[in-house]
Amino acid sequence: MTEPFDPQAFAAAAAARLTGPGGRCEMVVEDVLGVPLPVLRHRETSLGAVLAASTVHGARDYLVTEDRRMSFTEHAAAVGALATALRDRYGVEKGDRVGILAANTAEWVLTFWAAQCLGAIAVGYNAWWAPREIAYGVAHTRPAVLVVDAKRAALLAELDIRVPVLTMEHDVPALIDEFACDTLPLAEVDEDDPAVVLYTSGTSGRPKGAVHSHRNLIAVIGYHVFNDALAAEFTGAAELPSGRSYLLTSPLFHIASLHNLVVPRLVTGDAAVLYRGSFDADQVLRLIARERVTNWGAMPTMATRLLERDLSSYDLSSLTSFSLNSAPSSAALQQQLRERLPIARTALVTSYGLTECSTAATMASPAELAAFPDTVGRPVLGVSVEIRDSAGNAVPDGTEGEICVRSSYVMLGYWDDEAATAAAVTADRWLRTGDIGVRTDGRLRLSGRRSDLILRGGENVYPVEIEQCLEEHPAVRECAVIGVPDADLGQQVAALVVVDDRAPVTEAELRAFTAERLAYYKVPARWRLTTTDLPRNATGKVVRTAIEV
Repeated sequence: MTEPFDPQAFAAAAAARLTGPGGRCEMVVEDVLGVPLPVLRHRETSLGAVLAASTVHGARDYLVTEDRRMSFTEHAAAVGALATALRDRYGVEKGDRVGILAANTAEWVLTFWAAQCLGAIAVGYNAWWAPREIAYGVAHTRPAVLVVDAKRAALLAELDIRVPVLTMEHDVPALIDEFACDTLPLAEVDEDDPAVVLYTSGTSGRPKGAVHSHRNLIAVIGYHVFNDALAAEFTGAAELPSGRSYLLTSPLFHIASLHNLVVPRLVTGDAAVLYRGSFDADQVLRLIARERVTNWGAMPTMATRLLERDLSSYDLSSLTSFSLNSAPSSAALQQQLRERLPIARTALVTSYGLTECSTAATMASPAELAAFPDTVGRPVLGVSVEIRDSAGNAVPDGTEGEICVRSSYVMLGYWDDEAATAAAVTADRWLRTGDIGVRTDGRLRLSGRRSDLILRGGENVYPVEIEQCLEEHPAVRECAVIGVPDADLGQQVAALVVVDDRAPVTEAELRAFTAERLAYYKVPARWRLTTTDLPRNATGKVVRTAIEV
């Protein structure tokens, strides 16, 4: 009698072969910042070396936009020229920050890699920030040069920015032409030197800059190569896949797009298709058909909007991989995708991760997600996950607690914020996520979010930042911001504002006041103005569960 195929057992056996001695993705334990951690034995030790090796892919497409195609060879040449220009004309050297403030463009990617050549630190500022937020970010990381697109250049005109500002539309192409060269100016760096800073919303009301090292991003590359190797084990293929087309619909200042899509493609030899502008389901569907996109990781909000269209009108036959990322997804949405999107029937996956850990900490396979729609899967390659109580002790399976993660993917810390770093990363390199979850038979399920966090369309929004902004208005006595359910975005931002009778103010005025100071997605969509004090507990803390907007 034929034994039934057990995909989980097969995957475990294949992973053991791949990561064992002599395996294609052999893992060993090495000292990482004073802690023994599993790492790939055979790996590059700098992103500059990754870039130099990428020319082996030659004339294949690396970056594809609506009107441009750039091969791996062309990309490396342009990066070399831009890096030379940044070094020779603007004095950028190892350890300097190179700020990037722009929508998704090829020049964003070129600037990132140029910084890596010089051992500089690329800083991906949030392109949706309002001028005040931009001013904070630039003052916080103090870039030696700031590379922006035209829209952001107009915002900078309102600020006193005292660093060289280069535009992507004019200055960057001109510099690439002027400094064209045949070599990459590669600086020597240590694996644990910082490579990039990406901002994440902070509970203190200010964004925090998560610092990722060369080791972090190279480990992420290794994770993606391992996934390809594991997929090859299932199909019996002798070679790893290449020549695929990955659709990028999230901003490049997110780990989903930069760390986990654009960067690994230099090794796998695949194309990154950069979608630009606000999400439009029809445009995305047409782009998938035109570029024969094979892989797409979408936010649940995007998937919901996709299902509002007649999918049969588009040729989606090229898709071989589809994932839901950046926010929780419901069982109903997952099932609707399986019914309407053919590839989702066999390949739909989801994951759990956060900016601070560079990539996914856990991933749910198609079979497990179908059987357990509320799971976010099992720890990925090289990741240890523990559920801990309030005292920091590991709890038994089935017990709820804080999710803690340790791996070579975990960030170095927060830029210029020792206190926040110490609170998030323990001395033995465990990342305290602040998320609440439970593990059952090895599968992780999220049962709560970081304190008060609002997840709006895949964007993290912390109420305190908005509350502090509103409290600057002279008519606002106090306020509380909460998340409310939204069928499209998952959650919307709502504000309860306490005012005095003698200081009348309108909802429209408060909305405009907030929009001038914060990114659009942080501006409350729902408001309630009252003269009644906020509900508070015995210690004076606002009782958010008692708030209705």
